[in-house]
Amino acid sequence: MNADEAYAECERITWEQARNFAYGIRLLPPAKRRALAAVYAYARRIDDIGDGDLPAEEKTEALEAAREQVLGLVEKVKNSVKNTTDTADSETDPVLVALADAGARFPIPLEAFTELIDGCLADVNKATYKTFDDLLWYCRCVAGSIGRLSLGIYGPTHPERQSKIADDLGVALQLTNILRDVREDFLNNRIYLPEEDLERFGIQFEPFGSTEPFATDAMRARFANLVEFEANRAREWYGSGLRLLATIDRRSAACTGAMAGIYRRLLERIARNPSEVLAGRMSLPGSEKALVAAQALAGFDRWKYRKGAK
Repeated sequence: MNADEAYAECERITWEQARNFAYGIRLLPPAKRRALAAVYAYARRIDDIGDGDLPAEEKTEALEAAREQVLGLVEKVKNSVKNTTDTADSETDPVLVALADAGARFPIPLEAFTELIDGCLADVNKATYKTFDDLLWYCRCVAGSIGRLSLGIYGPTHPERQSKIADDLGVALQLTNILRDVREDFLNNRIYLPEEDLERFGIQFEPFGSTEPFATDAMRARFANLVEFEANRAREWYGSGLRLLATIDRRSAACTGAMAGIYRRLLERIARNPSEVLAGRMSLPGSEKALVAAQALAGFDRWKYRKGAK
């Protein structure tokens, strides 16, 4: 399989499955767009293992196999030699072919995928988080890693400083995801909100398997207070993470601004009506997402956050 065919398959996966991600990635020039699609396609593969129906033991084996695959790919790119993974997959699997090509063209820290794998393993093991610092580790694994991978494609000028900022933006996005998916996660026996925060607001979940995690009006009112607390926390991380826009080129800033803008609008919608997430997953209409992307391409979001507006 040649690289063009491989990239085409990664873009197909991205357009079909990326939802919010696709609105931003389409704003990149072709080479960066294809490379970021390859990153997304492999990240999607890792997520699908963690979220799939396999028994926990088999998920763990598959994720550890993916780790070895990533490390092999890192060596392949580093040495610019084919077949260092000792498998034909890297020559026939379109996602691996595209990712290897992208890694040779851009300074992508492919090893960051291993952190995403660590986060998925935490999900497989039904990890819970006692403090926000504990949750912060998870957010940096599953979302900060994607920010750092993306930054490699954008073209970092000050990698160490920009990676930290990209990590902060990933935390903001993941906190938004956690609030959006709180009911779905609960029904899948996953609780991401820190125990210390639940205790602070007097929230006690019903036993796993319940169809209603917040069975009383009093509990729903407490949840609304918790959402506002977590939303304020996420806003601070957006404030830090969106500084990245002023450090990268306009098209890359537009891509990041579109994706982050969509999630930030979603966060504000959740904060205005916390009870809505208890009924099901919330999302923005396509027209609103398109508007955010158009504003980002025009440089609106970059200007706004450079000026420090909320």
